[in-house]
Amino acid sequence: MSEFPVIKTEFKGLNLVHRGKVRDLYEVDDKLLMVATDRISAFDVVMDDPIPNKGKVLTELSLFWFDFLGDILPNHLITADVGKYPSACQPYLEELRHRSMLVKKAKPLPIECIVRGYLSGSFWKAYQKDTTVCGFPLPPGMVESDKFDKPLFTPSTKAEQGEHDENISIAKMEEIVGKDEAAKIIEVCMKLYQKAADYALSKGIIIADTKFELGWFEGELILIDEVLTPDSSRFWPLDQYTPGTGQPSFDKQFLRDYLSTLDWDKTPPAPPLPEEILIKTGARYGEAVEKIIGS
Repeated sequence: MSEFPVIKTEFKGLNLVHRGKVRDLYEVDDKLLMVATDRISAFDVVMDDPIPNKGKVLTELSLFWFDFLGDILPNHLITADVGKYPSACQPYLEELRHRSMLVKKAKPLPIECIVRGYLSGSFWKAYQKDTTVCGFPLPPGMVESDKFDKPLFTPSTKAEQGEHDENISIAKMEEIVGKDEAAKIIEVCMKLYQKAADYALSKGIIIADTKFELGWFEGELILIDEVLTPDSSRFWPLDQYTPGTGQPSFDKQFLRDYLSTLDWDKTPPAPPLPEEILIKTGARYGEAVEKIIGS
């Protein structure tokens, strides 16, 4: 499946509406064409060096999860079959194949929907200072990577590219989206996480936490963007799980760990990445796909 990486798309005749850290988004009639490139970001900085096939891995995993979780919440997918794309897309089919989706144009929620099953990342850093994190009173004496008694829904703000998302309380979320809507969002995200986490566990992967993107389409709450990929989740190998320390992972933590050894202030420009780091990071993404969906 290896090929030249896709770093940036330029599709003449299609209206580029957004270029994110990883995805290029085009408007096609009343729909959106979402293209997963091979770009990778760390510490909210997009690296100059791509991870070959990364966009295909993200797309394959998202398609699997959209189907698997469809009984809990509908999603924005129309088709990922490039043969069914509008005529304006036809000149670019080879570049789009296996790394794109034609999706409904939903209105994204103004918050990030994060579910955490384990104490890690920004929550672990905050917990070390105060056991009440973003309004959540957590038990004393927890260690890094400990499992919560039950998963937590921990919203955050949506930052502009290059800025950092900020964890917020449920009360603050209710101010932003309304109490009833907040309750609905929390309920559905917890169901999504639990079903996915139980399945992943049966495949030898712990989903420590994940970020869901939700939006409104024709009055209905739907799942949008990507879902449960190594970019939006922490995947840990079950057979190596050891509370009390950081865990090996099937995501870009490998890249973050490398960058943390450099004399780099985590702001642009990004440092060049050795080929070994690119290859090993790509291998971790590929391993996640193999374990979860067997391909």
